[in-house]
Amino acid sequence: MDIGVLTVALGGEPVDEALSYLSGIGVDAVEFGCGGFVGEDHLPREEFLDDEEAQADLLDLVDEHDLRISALSTHNNPLHPDEERAERAVTEIREAVRLADQLGVDSVNTFSGLPAGSPAGEVPNWITAPWPPEHAEALEYQWEEVAIPRWRDLADHAAEHDVNICLEMHPNMLVYEPTGLVRLREATNERIGANFDPSHLYWQGIDVTEAIRFLGDHDAIHHFHAKDTGLYEHNARVKGYLDTNPYTDEPNRSWLFRSIGYGHDEAHWKEVVSTLRMVGYEGALSIEHEDSLTSGREGLEKAVDILQRAVFETQPGDAYWA
Repeated sequence: MDIGVLTVALGGEPVDEALSYLSGIGVDAVEFGCGGFVGEDHLPREEFLDDEEAQADLLDLVDEHDLRISALSTHNNPLHPDEERAERAVTEIREAVRLADQLGVDSVNTFSGLPAGSPAGEVPNWITAPWPPEHAEALEYQWEEVAIPRWRDLADHAAEHDVNICLEMHPNMLVYEPTGLVRLREATNERIGANFDPSHLYWQGIDVTEAIRFLGDHDAIHHFHAKDTGLYEHNARVKGYLDTNPYTDEPNRSWLFRSIGYGHDEAHWKEVVSTLRMVGYEGALSIEHEDSLTSGREGLEKAVDILQRAVFETQPGDAYWA
């Protein structure tokens, strides 16, 4: 497995300086944002799309620093009830898929998106319970009338370009847990899979290694985000884990995104890496820094330090003892 980094945390730095720094701390792969919520500081999508010279220069720069590109990212909401916003997101995803194909990158990371609860709705509506009955009806509308038709089209586009679309399971999106991801994959095609980010699963009470096994059984893990979450029981005992406090109100939140090792210990991350290997995943562990208690560089360096001890650098040999 490779240790990777989503370069958004270094977005204020020129791309050559960011790559030099990452190579210097032991990173093997980079993930570039190219639109949507993650921005496009290091890969302005429209500037690079169909520009063979610019693409060649970028690939040379990545190669010069002994790195590879694990994925492109354009996190957005292609199911938004505002059709203009939805179409902009769809365009970003379709163009990211084309750009990935042109760069020889096999994965594009994004969100499933979230519709309103009815054709008349103006605000995305995250349904978390089947009662009162209109909520179950809204959920059925979201899946059958909005999500599946749109994602069939995007999945077909991805298949045409031999690129995987990797959905980050995220609350406030229609696909926020593994069974929902498999439902969408089965309704579209095998190009739809997971950008498995455990940080969004921990606070939902999901066992991350069991989720890896479940999605591994469906051959549905296309990419992996290495990001941790700290759970703060003293707050959760009062208000649970559905927490709307700002991320920067750290003392009063039930959970926070943390650097690797600051939510779950090194032994846990070694088990995560081992389980990924068991299900056949050998791609990048792409660090996404969103820890509000430390700087981007320190968070990245601490995460790299732990992952370097967790990843396997060789393939297993013969089990001579068996």
